[in-house]
Amino acid sequence: MSAKENILNAIAQNQPELIPLPAIDLDSVIDYEDLYAQFKLVLEGIGGKVELISGLAELQEELKADKESGSFVVNAIGALGDVDNHVVSLSASELEKLEKAYVEGTIGVAENGAVWIYESQMINRLVPFICQHLVLVIEKKNIVPTLHHAYEIIEAGREGFGAFIAGPSKTADIEQSLVIGAHGARSARIYVVE
Repeated sequence: MSAKENILNAIAQNQPELIPLPAIDLDSVIDYEDLYAQFKLVLEGIGGKVELISGLAELQEELKADKESGSFVVNAIGALGDVDNHVVSLSASELEKLEKAYVEGTIGVAENGAVWIYESQMINRLVPFICQHLVLVIEKKNIVPTLHHAYEIIEAGREGFGAFIAGPSKTADIEQSLVIGAHGARSARIYVVE
């Protein structure tokens, strides 16, 4: 047996016993009087924009104008019109010029401004990360207080991929200076449908 195999066998034989995850009492974690107000406060504090809308009509007009402008725009929301399913097989180099993406979210989290998106809602898992401007749409009733509450609702293993997205891409690694759009979307607008 090689040294590598000896090490791996020793590790396999010396695993700690599995213990159950702790039970979290959701009634004892933080709660907010107004989930939407908290969601908006946090998300705008980290560079996103949040707008409460009564329906999708104005968003349909915005999407129509974006498409007519000649920019590369992707719609992944069936309620807004034709979904751009052709992008499912596009590569990163083919999506490089993606200006704006409209994507529906599942759950919004008030404590950190994150929105959960399943891979099927993205059409192509690159779309929300490679676009210059990301537009997310969630329903107000789907804003929960904390990530604990969100994980009770989402089915993380349902699809091959999913992600929490909180605002535009940002980093402060480089010379301790905040850079927006360094690794993904330069802007993120979240429309909350009342």
